[in-house]
Amino acid sequence: MLDERAKLTGKAAAIIGGGGGIGAAVTLALAECGVDVAFCDIDAASLARTEAQARAFGRNVLAVRADVMREAELDEFYARLGEAFPRLDIAVNVAGGTLRGPFMSKTRADYAADIRRNYGYVLDSVHHAVTLMRRGKNGGSIVNFTTIEAHRGAATFAVYAGAKAATTNFTKAMAVELGGEGIRLNTVVPDTTNSQGNINAIPAADAASMANVPPAALAEGLKMYIPLKTQPGTDALANAVLFLVSDLAASITGITLHVDGGTAAAAGFLDWPFGDGHLPVPFGGTLSRIYRVGDVD
Repeated sequence: MLDERAKLTGKAAAIIGGGGGIGAAVTLALAECGVDVAFCDIDAASLARTEAQARAFGRNVLAVRADVMREAELDEFYARLGEAFPRLDIAVNVAGGTLRGPFMSKTRADYAADIRRNYGYVLDSVHHAVTLMRRGKNGGSIVNFTTIEAHRGAATFAVYAGAKAATTNFTKAMAVELGGEGIRLNTVVPDTTNSQGNINAIPAADAASMANVPPAALAEGLKMYIPLKTQPGTDALANAVLFLVSDLAASITGITLHVDGGTAAAAGFLDWPFGDGHLPVPFGGTLSRIYRVGDVD
């Protein structure tokens, strides 16, 4: 029944950054649902691995190494897609990333790169995708990945957060602009997903300090932060994409879908240990242990 209502079989999708991590999960989920997939990625090894897995589902597959930072390479990807596939119904813009650090330590080249990597290429990709969707005159669905940092004052992520916020509002504006053509645009918003992109955002010094923390302690920290107590995996994000690009979401456009285990809803309310419970700041139980006040273990 769900397959009949979703109507994904036989469609074609473009996935930007579809070779590894979240992007690979999206590519493979679409292929498994009967969608022909064209995807690009900067990582040749991930690209080849995901290509082989996608072909195992018996779909048409086009895998192209491309760096979204280079306009010509993204243009070439879409040119090859237009030649290889007679239609395009779906586009998913997953690529993005940053390196955490204070804004005043960044150069013009740094923040220009953050803007291109997290907003600029999305403009180019949407322009290409809509052109191909119009060729088929059957509408389409575009999903742009943003981030929780686009929805809060993300210190040390300032330009990245601003670029992702721009992508969010651009998506809403285009949803209105293209609604009459049956082309829907929505955003998916991850937070703490354990993906290579999140790992890459951590400076080497921070990564080294985290390496000394026992895994059990890291897990408890996530439980404090995530209301559902479980870190969403890449498959959770892929499932959100499947929903948004399918006919199950045929009347949904311009929305921002948080796939975060409830962190956006919590908005800073953490589940502090030692009896403090859900609060934006810890009470006596946690503070006493952090600052060793009184006779505590």
